[in-house]
Amino acid sequence: MNAADLTTAEQAHVRAALRFLRARCGGWAPLAKALRFKATPLARVGGGRVASASMALRLARLAQVGVDDLLGG
Repeated sequence: MNAADLTTAEQAHVRAALRFLRARCGGWAPLAKALRFKATPLARVGGGRVASASMALRLARLAQVGVDDLLGG
């Protein structure tokens, strides 16, 4: 699974989850640490870049929700 595997709607839901978790974690740096990503790519995705399927999986784990729930909004 790669970024092209996510639909436009799924991409939007990943970005929404990313922004929500950024607020809960207190910024990009703490969220990046929790997800084991670098802060800059996370901020870029939050700003509209394409999210990877790997990022969606990690976000779902951190939020303790199913991947289907995260991708479905």
